[in-house]
Amino acid sequence: MKRIYTRTGDKGTTGIHGGERVPKDDIRIEANGTLDELNCHLGVVRSLLWRNPVPPDMTGRTSDALTGRTSEALTESTTDSLTGNDAHLDYRHNRANEVDALLHEIQENLMVVMSQVATPAAKREDNPNPLPEHLVEDCEAQMDAISERIGTGAYFLLPGGTPVSSQLQLARAVCRRAERLLWTLNRHDPVPEEILKYINRLSDLLFVLARENMNMQEWPEERWREFTYKNHK
Repeated sequence: MKRIYTRTGDKGTTGIHGGERVPKDDIRIEANGTLDELNCHLGVVRSLLWRNPVPPDMTGRTSDALTGRTSEALTESTTDSLTGNDAHLDYRHNRANEVDALLHEIQENLMVVMSQVATPAAKREDNPNPLPEHLVEDCEAQMDAISERIGTGAYFLLPGGTPVSSQLQLARAVCRRAERLLWTLNRHDPVPEEILKYINRLSDLLFVLARENMNMQEWPEERWREFTYKNHK
């Protein structure tokens, strides 16, 4: 059985696609490490999708943070307290399945993006992992569909709320950091334009998904200030 460790990085370098070795703190490695971090956060979100928090009551006090049960296992009384009706519970269950599938697809897309980022521009044509088609358009379509249901939102929000929403906001922030690092890399070695656009749209999609989860759980948004720079142009 081969060992998981190789010892090849003990001198502070790591290999990239094409055989070249670069310092472990090279901007290409920083960017890819941040994309990997983002992917891990999305895995956490997927693990939380079936945990149903109880929203704060009208006085601002919070009930039990988590039920600790899947939606199938909820009792009738708990179902009533969380959703008010079976139809809404069914919708939340189905939507959780859809979001899980969406995040799974995003995770796979990020693996391809990381492969492309790990490859110098001069050797990118030889990369066996082509970018999926319509990455940006698919993100925009998802955002448009969600916004149609819950509204576009007009405020900066304090990150938090449900466990899923909180983790999605954290993933959004990591996504923004990945975007900044990719633009730094782009100044040294061109990054495919589709990747730069995709990571930008992905951070927006994660924000919208966070809002949607709070909306489904009937959890109030904590607003900071209005998006005046967007809404009053």
